[in-house]
Amino acid sequence: MSIVAALRGRGPSGFGYGSTAEEVVQGLDLSGRTILVTGTNSGLGFETIRALAGRGAKVLATARTEEKARSACAALNGGSAAAVPLACELSDPTSIRACIAKIKAEGFRPDAIICNAGIMALPELRQAFGYELQFFTNHVGHFILVTGLLEQLSDRARLVIVSSSAHIFAPREGVDFSNLSGERGYSPWVAYGRSKLANILFVKELARRFAGSGHTANAVHPGVINTNLMRSMSPVMRMGAKIIAPLAFKNAAQGAATQCYVATNPRVEGVSGEYFSNCNIARSSKISRDPALAARLWRETERIVSTLP
Repeated sequence: MSIVAALRGRGPSGFGYGSTAEEVVQGLDLSGRTILVTGTNSGLGFETIRALAGRGAKVLATARTEEKARSACAALNGGSAAAVPLACELSDPTSIRACIAKIKAEGFRPDAIICNAGIMALPELRQAFGYELQFFTNHVGHFILVTGLLEQLSDRARLVIVSSSAHIFAPREGVDFSNLSGERGYSPWVAYGRSKLANILFVKELARRFAGSGHTANAVHPGVINTNLMRSMSPVMRMGAKIIAPLAFKNAAQGAATQCYVATNPRVEGVSGEYFSNCNIARSSKISRDPALAARLWRETERIVSTLP
């Protein structure tokens, strides 16, 4: 069997590399469920809300601005009736807290939160509140959002954090706590890997805290997809990605499959603290499974959040 054929095979879940978001939710009745998804104006986020709304779910669709969120909702079949547009700029704590406040004010109780939004491989160091921007946006922003909504969750809510196999690019010590600013050395892929490692560690600690509650938390690797996530990469890297995309990359519908599967499929009921790839449980790096590191990151992130305006 060729490598490509193996990749496109199906695992124990019945789904695999080539499965799409619509395929993994086919036959499910999601009416009555409320699912919050970040980063919905394009790519995986849009494919996710399209598949979920298509099965009857009410989606709380966030984007960096309410205008972008409204555009995404309007593009769904049936228009915005199936979705609620919300502004949530993950590098801006004020925006995140306003989103949380609106969800609470409207009385929404999410049955799932899919932390899909993110930025990748910024060619030069950028910061938010003194912290490297990928770490802040991909991890700290989602930490504020999720922890701010914990008391709002439905009884058996599922938390799904989109990580990446690129978490293996993180520094050797995992999370270089002495260089969260990036000022002591910056590499685009190392910084991105750290943020994606942080996503998995966040899931591990969430799962520990959720034990016995009915809530679950899992991380997913969506695959390598040619989406707007690559907008921040250097022109040379974007050109290379464009050339190999037809051969090596999933499309957005395939990339959204794993997060839709983990957020909704009955087979995942009660599964927590895992890392999924191609709609099946996979194995993340050894350091991503270190409970002491996960607990330390949680404490440090709480400290960071306490200092923010």
